Amino acid sequence: MTKKRKRQEDFQKVKLKVGKKKPKLENATDTTFKTKAIQIPEQLKEDGLLPTQNRKLNIKDLLSQMHHYSPGVKHNALLGLKELLSQYPFVIDAHLSSIISEVAAVFTDKDSSVRGAAVHLLQFLASKIRAEQIAPFFPLVSAHLSSAMTHISEGIQEDSLKVLDVLLEAYPALLTDRSIILLKNFVELISHQQLSKRLKSRDKLSWMLSVNPNRRVTSQQWRLNVLTRLRKFLQAVVDGSSDTEDEGLQEQKDNSHSVRNPVCISWKLHANNQQHIQLFESGGLRPKINSSFRLRSLASVMDSAEKGLSSAENLKSFIEIIIPLLIECWIEASPAQSAPILGNLLESESQQLMHQVLSIIHLLWKLTKRHDETYKMELWLRMNYLVDFKHHFMRHFPYSLQDTVKHKKKDPCKSNRNCMKSSNNIDHLLLNLTLCDIMVSLASTSTLQTDSGWLDMIRKFVTDTLQDGSKLNSKQVNRLLGVTWRLMQIQQNKATEPLIRAVYTLYQQRNLLFPVRTLLLKFFSRVYQKEDLRTQRIRSRSKVLSRWLAGLPQQLALLGLRNPELSNQLIDIIHSAASRSNKELLQSLQATASRIYDPLEGTLVLLPAEAQRRLVQLVYFLPCLPASLLACLSRCCIMGRMSSDLAATLIGILHMRSSFAGWKCQVQDNSVNDVDYFSFLFSTLIGFSREELTSLQGIRGKPHISQTQLSPIRLYLTDLDQFLHHWAVTEVICHSLSTIPSQSQCFDILQTGICKYLVGLAVIPDSTAGSVLCAINKLLDQACIISENLHRFLASCCYSLLYFLLTIDREDAEHLQKRDMLWRSCISALALLPRLLRLMLQSLQVSRICREELPIVAQLLRLLMQHGQLRSHMITNEFLVQQIIKDIMTLKSGEVQEQWLTDLHYCFNIYLASHPQTPGPINTVY
Repeated sequence: MTKKRKRQEDFQKVKLKVGKKKPKLENATDTTFKTKAIQIPEQLKEDGLLPTQNRKLNIKDLLSQMHHYSPGVKHNALLGLKELLSQYPFVIDAHLSSIISEVAAVFTDKDSSVRGAAVHLLQFLASKIRAEQIAPFFPLVSAHLSSAMTHISEGIQEDSLKVLDVLLEAYPALLTDRSIILLKNFVELISHQQLSKRLKSRDKLSWMLSVNPNRRVTSQQWRLNVLTRLRKFLQAVVDGSSDTEDEGLQEQKDNSHSVRNPVCISWKLHANNQQHIQLFESGGLRPKINSSFRLRSLASVMDSAEKGLSSAENLKSFIEIIIPLLIECWIEASPAQSAPILGNLLESESQQLMHQVLSIIHLLWKLTKRHDETYKMELWLRMNYLVDFKHHFMRHFPYSLQDTVKHKKKDPCKSNRNCMKSSNNIDHLLLNLTLCDIMVSLASTSTLQTDSGWLDMIRKFVTDTLQDGSKLNSKQVNRLLGVTWRLMQIQQNKATEPLIRAVYTLYQQRNLLFPVRTLLLKFFSRVYQKEDLRTQRIRSRSKVLSRWLAGLPQQLALLGLRNPELSNQLIDIIHSAASRSNKELLQSLQATASRIYDPLEGTLVLLPAEAQRRLVQLVYFLPCLPASLLACLSRCCIMGRMSSDLAATLIGILHMRSSFAGWKCQVQDNSVNDVDYFSFLFSTLIGFSREELTSLQGIRGKPHISQTQLSPIRLYLTDLDQFLHHWAVTEVICHSLSTIPSQSQCFDILQTGICKYLVGLAVIPDSTAGSVLCAINKLLDQACIISENLHRFLASCCYSLLYFLLTIDREDAEHLQKRDMLWRSCISALALLPRLLRLMLQSLQVSRICREELPIVAQLLRLLMQHGQLRSHMITNEFLVQQIIKDIMTLKSGEVQEQWLTDLHYCFNIYLASHPQTPGPINTVY
């Protein structure tokens, strides 16, 4: 076979037949396919351990998206985090470290929307996270903040101030721990180092203000924004220091006569060894240790950077950097550099910048006073900055605000030049007062002649401001009084009288705000205390201060309960001056005492307990205690509007003022008349006034009256609180009566009072009857002679009280608490006065009573026979007791003998019929 034929066999053509399907090619592709559903349940199932937000993303997903390159993804992740954490706050505690680190990392993000969302999220987190929770992670937050503040991008720098605002608001103490680093960042935000050739040889490079035309705001506005945050930061540093002081009225460290609160000592607890008193030599609340060496503080072993502004070197270094920059800012905003304006008027933005400059300097000045050797620091400040301050700050003093505000409504405050405010509520008065405060801190008594020029300008401005009748707020007054106090310290002579008179003019204004009134009271109190110490050598008192002190008691009486806090301040000042025997104040207090101690509407009964205690102590200093005032004090004691302990204190004070106190030296003449003193004690012992006793005579029946047919006296049942208060006061009265030397004369006076005011009354309060018996038991001795009228009166009181005690229902818990006290008084009186027992037994004429009262009489006889103290007296009166029992048997004859009658016969046969010679000490408990 030839080659041609073989080639044809390899490639034979297939012949297709009609009606047959075409055969499939060997290399044909199969295009058929089948579909099935794919099940992935594990991937679609939600994680039950981690909550998700609306987009089904949990905390791990959102935190992982924070690293995405897309700003939109990061922005949405921040919004999702806020949504998730607001719905599930518990997630914050579980993932706090991751949340803080991721949020802080985007402080320096290039996209402004991401940074804005981060600030909003940080503000939300600050409201949910406590300072102690975020403290371990705060160094990381502070590092990212510092990186943002020093970033090359202007937008990141601007947003870093917003982050700083959030942290200052929520965590000021944590932020101020890194004060040195942040303060340097503040400086770099508004300035740069001056690198000229002539400064290269110096150790310290100077700084100069920088101008960046790429910012969205002007250079002046940018500096204003930075300085505003710097002021807030320094304020946080000042507030966080250990030695906190009131702004404007701070105590000077060289003042050894600072006012301290007294240590309250309870002499009762001290007498019972329940309270120990530790005394320090000239220490007060801050003991002074006289030693030749000083312990090194913990701050001294720390690095200077760690100590921050608490180190004097660090503070000086920062002042040297920031003060020249602040002066440059002042020069740019001062009237001479701005558009020509008449006088010293300031535009709003200039005033804001100048206010921030002065506020920062003022805070730095306050920090310098927190260090040791304050005098050296003030001398250093004066030497370095007084000349510049006089040249730039005092050049256009005082400053005013250019009024560009549109007047829509008539406002009375706008007519007042001291109330004029700019659009951001910074008034020019506070600006001027801050400048005054800074300047007067650089002056002293030794430099008074040198600084007389600008000091006279400040003195005139302060005096005019105080006297022009303006309505000032508390912040203005605080700064104003601080400047006034410093001026008075500089010139300690008669030249201070105009300043005091100017402050008194402000004090006399009506409708002053409470904080303003409080500041003025503190100021006058400090001035008075300082003058009082000084006048021990130089007797020259200020007439204005004397007039102010004389008006305090009248103000206290008029104030009443309208402002308890202000009343407390007035009381403290009055007490301080009264303890120093200020003549004008004591005369005014004497004239106003009847209004202050009025039992119905007086200041004493209206104020809280602590203020009442101080007012009671003032009674000791009153020059005279007339009968009318003692009557008011007696009513205050018995009306229950002050506590029984306070009433006891008042009674003790009056006893010390009386002639019976046992003073070795002669007491003040006619301070408390003996007759008036006894009237006070008797009125307080009775517990009710004559008018109240008269009104009680018309009351009939239960539940207020306890009545028996065997006694002419009906008992008025007092409330339990009133009874307990009266009884506590009675014990103090009895103690005061027992300390009087002549007991027999004291008993005669008491007997005369009882016979004159109580004998003959048909209704007597139960507390009064018990108090009278208690006083008789306390004062009775062998030399006392009791009249027949008093005997019968006391016998009637005893039976009425005993009948009341035996008829108290077991369910009546209020009157059950009176039983022990009244029972002891009655038994003691019957044991001390045998005739009293006999008269009471003679009054038991059972034929006059109803059958329902017979068991009560029988129970009373049984208890009297069983009582050990009365055994001998009952044996003496055996015949009377036997006669009473016979009368009872006569009334009960022909009836079935009841158990109470059997018990009565048994007790009579046991205790009286057998006549035991040695009665045991049996005290019957009914």
